[in-house]
Amino acid sequence: MEQFKGQPRLPKFAVPKRYDIWLKPDLAACKFAGSVAIDVDVVSKTKFIVLNAAELSVTDAAVSFTPKGSSQKSLAAYIKKHACSNAKTEDLWAALEEGSGEPVNKLMNSWTKQKGYPVVSVSIKDQKLEFEQTQFLSSGSQGDGQWIVPISLCCGSYEACKNFLLQDRSTSINADGAPSWIKVLEPWKVELIEQDEILVLEFRKTLPIGLGVLAIGFEGTLNDGMKGFYRSKYEHNGEKKNMAVTQFEPADARRCFPCWDEPACKISFKVARIAADATPELMDNIKQFFISLFQYSAEKLGWEPKQGESHLDAMLRGEILTALAVFGHEETQKEASRRFNAFLEDRNTPLLPPDTRKAAYVAVMQAVNSSNRSGYDSLLRVYRETDLSQEKTRILSSLPSCPDPNIIQEVLQFIPFLEVRSQDAVFGLDVSHEGRDTAWTWLKVKLFLPII
Repeated sequence: MEQFKGQPRLPKFAVPKRYDIWLKPDLAACKFAGSVAIDVDVVSKTKFIVLNAAELSVTDAAVSFTPKGSSQKSLAAYIKKHACSNAKTEDLWAALEEGSGEPVNKLMNSWTKQKGYPVVSVSIKDQKLEFEQTQFLSSGSQGDGQWIVPISLCCGSYEACKNFLLQDRSTSINADGAPSWIKVLEPWKVELIEQDEILVLEFRKTLPIGLGVLAIGFEGTLNDGMKGFYRSKYEHNGEKKNMAVTQFEPADARRCFPCWDEPACKISFKVARIAADATPELMDNIKQFFISLFQYSAEKLGWEPKQGESHLDAMLRGEILTALAVFGHEETQKEASRRFNAFLEDRNTPLLPPDTRKAAYVAVMQAVNSSNRSGYDSLLRVYRETDLSQEKTRILSSLPSCPDPNIIQEVLQFIPFLEVRSQDAVFGLDVSHEGRDTAWTWLKVKLFLPII
């Protein structure tokens, strides 16, 4: 790993495509734990992946890759075959099975249609490697479940890797001639080089070129340098408390999670979850924080599409404006209402293209209550008039964003009469924070009343 020390730039062995992040801060101890799953494209033969990390402790690292060839061709064939029609999960498994030649359908059923998971034990007996699987249940009881388990092992050389499927409860492999050390899924080396702020992962074998997922667990400290994931203070009822804040400018995100955060690496990512203890009285402060966070991006993107912009900018515009509408940003809600009224007059108006309609619909529902239903009635009218399933879904997911529990109750009661496709009905349950109790009560009645 010495070859990577003191280098001004990261090597280009792998290119990040997407980040999914999970963070859990401990505000009392000013520490945090987390994990990140990174979609990467390995573009050259290598045993190394090098990325940025600083002031972190890496607790585990794992990587899995899918070849570019068969799986992508299978997915393309699946999408083409079922274009403009419904498909079942089994149709996807069948397409992957046809392309790979492996029993994908049977394998996936063994993992998705039974509880628990397999524990695989390995032993050597009479120059044979014995594999046996048993079912693990959190209750501690014994089960008779059986899985199809993909196994990778190396005998004698880490370059000579054998892959097979453990399809029976037990099986054996001939180990004649192999040395006494036979290791299954041997961990790779992990080194955090603090002075260079890099994390070097060394693997036992050359990584296959193509797409894969790199998953890393880590721990860190909420720093006071306003970089990465840091701590700040606020005052509530005369008492000072800690809060966790993010700053992901280039060369700062590495203090929150391992990543490629050099200025040249412009990569989109999403925070999948930030878990923290929250108190209801802080809700207004949280809303104001996110409004200030999103405002600059909203002003830069605007409401109107720009010539030559990428599709990612178009998608981000809708997401940012929708978030501002949900958090109660007055200017966004006012502009959304103006554009929605223009849309009601002319369905082809350029003031409200499809990319920003969700933001307008959500903003309209934020102003709806039991004594002011005009926006709600207008959206229902648009829903009934349109023939586009995507537009219906967009409206359906906007209706339950209303903060008035009485309107939420009406939306939930009305879903069966909206001619909603069964696979789209779940969008009607994406209710606002204020309507969750109402939705839960409604759902319990729907689930258990027929039984009683």
